[in-house]
Amino acid sequence: MKKQYTEDGALFAAIDIGSNSFHMVIAKYYQGELRPIARIGDKVQLAAGMSAGMLAEDAIVRGLACLQRLQQRLEAWPQLSLRVVATNAVRAAKNARDFIAPAEAILGCSIETIAGREEARLMYLGVAHSLADDAEQRLVIDIGGGSTEVVLGQRFQSLLTESLHMGCVSYLQYFPEGKITREGFQEAYNAAYRELLKVRGQYLGRWQKCIGASGTLLAIEQVLIQYDFSKSGIDHENLVPLLEMLLTYEHLDEVSFQGLKEDRRQVFASGLAITMALFDALNIQRMSLSDGALREGVLYDQLGRSEQADVREHSVQALERRYDVDTSRAKAVEEFALNMFDKVAAGWALQAHPDRRLLVWAARLHEIGLAVSHSHFHKHGEYLIRHADLAGFSRGEQQGLALLVRAHRRKFPAAIYAKLDWPADSKRRLRCVAVILRLTVLLKHLDPVEVLPQFGVEPVGDDGLRLTFPDGWLANKPLTAAELAQESDSLAAIGFGLRVLG
Repeated sequence: MKKQYTEDGALFAAIDIGSNSFHMVIAKYYQGELRPIARIGDKVQLAAGMSAGMLAEDAIVRGLACLQRLQQRLEAWPQLSLRVVATNAVRAAKNARDFIAPAEAILGCSIETIAGREEARLMYLGVAHSLADDAEQRLVIDIGGGSTEVVLGQRFQSLLTESLHMGCVSYLQYFPEGKITREGFQEAYNAAYRELLKVRGQYLGRWQKCIGASGTLLAIEQVLIQYDFSKSGIDHENLVPLLEMLLTYEHLDEVSFQGLKEDRRQVFASGLAITMALFDALNIQRMSLSDGALREGVLYDQLGRSEQADVREHSVQALERRYDVDTSRAKAVEEFALNMFDKVAAGWALQAHPDRRLLVWAARLHEIGLAVSHSHFHKHGEYLIRHADLAGFSRGEQQGLALLVRAHRRKFPAAIYAKLDWPADSKRRLRCVAVILRLTVLLKHLDPVEVLPQFGVEPVGDDGLRLTFPDGWLANKPLTAAELAQESDSLAAIGFGLRVLG
């Protein structure tokens, strides 16, 4: 029997910062299940008014006001475990920090900006937990405000994930000034169909059941039910009559179908255009709807991490296998690095989550670039990690892991580090972790030759470290002394002091 790590009654919460709506769900864990006890949603339209890749100021204000309301609700459950993810609007915005920094201050926790395929994986996980556990392969679709996720999966495992650049908010561009015309709708449909042509061949004929999730598709289903086009779900044959009903309106503000919520009026036309393109391009005849979505997926992924089933660990293992990593050597580096981490963690205010975990993964992957070339393998490793689809990793975590691999030898990548869009303290801690990995690799490389003795490791402020070897030992070890002197010079170039005694 699987050991249970999470106690009954434990509270979990997830917030999904979407391009159209923000959603929060709070759930209680009981006997292996998460039971929702509160759901809150608010239409924010964070992506509305984006220009030149910049979030509009009024959209940022709306978003922060929404998070303040959600935070007030969270105060009723002070012991819960909260995870917050941001999707397309934030990951596409050049001024994302203008929103993220005050948002994190409001919520008192970090916000993970997740990649499109990670969003798709989490969405599928949320839907899968709302369905019967059957063996059929499913096509699961979620039309968001800025992107549309299309996933092929079976049971709780996503097999193929895509995040497409089309959403019900971003496609408002095809309805200028809110005017509804047949020509504008056709342009929106054509744009979505062209986007789907990029992935169409990968999905056709590979699924037995189609499931829709989240607001856009649920809104279409409700309208179809109200007008007796359907008892449940969405059928291909009913979309054209629905379009003809829509075209009787001249402006988005006028749309007033029975069953359509007020906050869905503006994006109903663009959502319908994307839906019709999906049905036609992927040969969908019928779609059932699910209550599960991204936020539920975030909850279950969070539970998986606490139950020692972290999907990020599987992603790292997959990279190790793909690039034929010398796991015994990597494990030795990991153990050495963790020993040093534990000695300096308190002095540098390092955290077990995420600092220690990133160090573990970086130690295990620091040599994957050797699969490309021995020359500059730290640069090749950084590239492989930065551009890989790593399930479970937020964009920030993936950037941090890539930087650690790049920084483990030779010149510290100061320019890449400077561009890292992290809070100041998180960047400081990442640099400290990079120093630990650099010294680990250096000393572990020398260990078989020099037979390292016990040595002292002591932090000096936030930007310094003192290594103390036994008296006279370094004088008899010129190779070690030279390597450490060179490392001291390298770290001094980035304002970090390394002092070596002994």
